[in-house]
Amino acid sequence: MFESLMLYLEYPFVRYAIITAVLIAVCSSLLGVTLVLKRFSFIGDGLSHVAFGVLAVAAVLNFTNNMLLVLPVTVLCAVLLLRTGKNAKVRGDAAIAMISVASLAVGYLLMNVFTTSANISGDVCSSLFGAMSILTLTRTEVMLCVILSVIVVMVFIVFYNRIFAVTFDEDFARASGLHAEAYNLLIAIITAVIIVVAMNLVGSLLISALIVFPALSSMRLFKSFKAVTLCSALISVICSLSGIIVSILFDTPVGSTIVVADAVVFGICFLIGSLKGVSGKAA
Repeated sequence: MFESLMLYLEYPFVRYAIITAVLIAVCSSLLGVTLVLKRFSFIGDGLSHVAFGVLAVAAVLNFTNNMLLVLPVTVLCAVLLLRTGKNAKVRGDAAIAMISVASLAVGYLLMNVFTTSANISGDVCSSLFGAMSILTLTRTEVMLCVILSVIVVMVFIVFYNRIFAVTFDEDFARASGLHAEAYNLLIAIITAVIIVVAMNLVGSLLISALIVFPALSSMRLFKSFKAVTLCSALISVICSLSGIIVSILFDTPVGSTIVVADAVVFGICFLIGSLKGVSGKAA
């Protein structure tokens, strides 16, 4: 098995897939902790459905680079979701449900009506679940992923203290003179960027798993924000690497394999956390 893996690593497309998987894992885990604590977890799910709808539009329009359309529209929808969520007439969860379902429906409708592909079901499955698209990345797509990932990580590091303040006590942060709305907007935009980048890895339906599972797993083990964030990044990278390696060796769907790995690790962390709680009470 080790020899087979080393043989596969000689191919550039496998190395591209691993590099992309690691970068996406790091970025999604960094924002995952904040989104879970702020109860924004479903925004990732909603934006992933929006990205699918825009991807379908780009395919119908024969865009050579889908990212040029998918990224700005998804970012715009992230801003709209954040604004709409504060509207008393349309609550945040209702807005996410409306936009996500409508985007899925429109995307699937367009792909059926206007597509020239002979395998519509395969195209839809690839977009929703990732399929093997991570193994067909070009050098240009990998470079774009690297650039966007570096931007996301740098923004998180530079604004770490402000993101921390907005995450734990938004009212106090606002009272302290911090522009909480601006940083909530920043979080939404970064989330949109991560989702667009991650679509090639796990597809639009499974992206939220990359955001939620590592964060929840690390929260079972640690209490401090910094420790949870670092642990979340480590868990996410390990699960993505193991998932993609298993996928390559055993020919399983990349996205589903990574998400299953995340779910297994969450189960292990949940048990460890429960045992720690029981031992703590006994002491």
